[in-house]
Amino acid sequence: MSHPLQPAEYRELLCQALDEAVDADTRLPDPHSLFMPDSHRTALYVDNTVVLGGRGVGKTFWYRSLLDDRLRAYAAAEYRINRLNRLTVAPGHGKDMDSAHYPSGMLLTRLIDDGTDPYTLWYAVLLTALGQPDVCALAEWRDRAAWVHSHPGPAQLAVEHEDRAGHADNVVRLLLFDALEHLHRQPAQRDRVVGALLQLALEMRLSTRTIRFKVFLRPDMFRSAEMHFPDASKLASTSTELLWEPVGLYGLLFHTLGNQEDEAAQRFRASSGGWDPADGGDRYVPPPGLSGDRREQANFFTQLAGPYMGSNFRKGSTYSWLPNHLMDGNEQISPRSFLKALATAAAVTRDEYGTHEHALYHESIRRGVQKASEIRVREMTEDIPWVGTSVALLAGRKVPIERSEIRECWEEAGLPDLLRAEAERFTVEAEAGIPEQLRTGPRDPDDLDALIDDLVALGVMKKRTDDRLDLPDIYRVHLRIGRLGGVRKAS
Repeated sequence: MSHPLQPAEYRELLCQALDEAVDADTRLPDPHSLFMPDSHRTALYVDNTVVLGGRGVGKTFWYRSLLDDRLRAYAAAEYRINRLNRLTVAPGHGKDMDSAHYPSGMLLTRLIDDGTDPYTLWYAVLLTALGQPDVCALAEWRDRAAWVHSHPGPAQLAVEHEDRAGHADNVVRLLLFDALEHLHRQPAQRDRVVGALLQLALEMRLSTRTIRFKVFLRPDMFRSAEMHFPDASKLASTSTELLWEPVGLYGLLFHTLGNQEDEAAQRFRASSGGWDPADGGDRYVPPPGLSGDRREQANFFTQLAGPYMGSNFRKGSTYSWLPNHLMDGNEQISPRSFLKALATAAAVTRDEYGTHEHALYHESIRRGVQKASEIRVREMTEDIPWVGTSVALLAGRKVPIERSEIRECWEEAGLPDLLRAEAERFTVEAEAGIPEQLRTGPRDPDDLDALIDDLVALGVMKKRTDDRLDLPDIYRVHLRIGRLGGVRKAS
């Protein structure tokens, strides 16, 4: 396979393409950015109610893509899910301000705090999406929820009528829910609101033929949601997870490079061959080798980064080294971390090793992992602050580490008191109306073994066969926790 682009040209293509890709939260998906790994197919099955995934794995991307008729048609064709072509899709909750379809986070918090039943509120969101005239005629969400509370019979009849109409027309009404971490600033209330949503979602799944919910949710929020309703266990059978294998990550990389709109991308497509232009060139589908064949991907990445992470094979191959050092304890990799590591590697190589024989220098790839670790730790601390507080206390230690040593370290630092003080501060800020992102805390700060188990479940720690605990590099590097043979932290 020929490669007419020179290393410096590949470097510029990488910098340009990846700088845009890692900022996906502020960009709406479009045909160029629509990459569909095989591992995400089940997330788009209409009957799969809950789609689980941590930050940066694609929940919001798929939420927005399913709302777009054109992108949904692409997904139906490539994933061969014909049912996606027979949908009427509406938002039930998301990051965008859309008061016509659902209450804002601030308003929802006020409604719940003032005593509005969350199940009734979600039912009002459903009836709004279905176009129930009495509900849609009311301007305020408080009044819409009150109407549902006062008219349970007509509310159910409206759902039954729309279900029959959808069955007759062979159309499914799909409501999408995302950004649920912003529902309420207090974890207990958040868990209650999410539980009510899941209850209604399950009822629609079991009792109607053509009304479905798809709820994009973080795994920790799914575990903590209040689900004290009949058949709640059935939600597990209608859930799936957004997973990324290394082959999918490299497929995303090559897809991103090939879908730029410049001469370098055109030459990249011509040199790698077999790209399929879709809809007049609005989207380019990578050849099967680049999107799904490990050997071909490794051969091509070797052209970009060289074969090894050093002078010989003992340092590890560049293709496998990068994803291996970005995995969490559950062997999951965030595509955002992967692309950020490569974006950093390309920029460092360009700025500091501009004459290097490859587009990516292996030391720059190590720097990329350091940057990805910094961002991942910050994201985890924002999402689940007690995790950052707990793990930061292990700075200066080395892993693998005994469970007893972790407990001893936490006891010396007074971790339970720190977590209680942290939770109290977040509660005071929430009650004062300070705009904070959702804060979660452990159920029992005094149970240190349970905290360790929670960290293992979250993928922040990993239990080894000898029962010692390890910390994956994606968290360990930035937190300055040592490990023999691990990635060095930049000074």
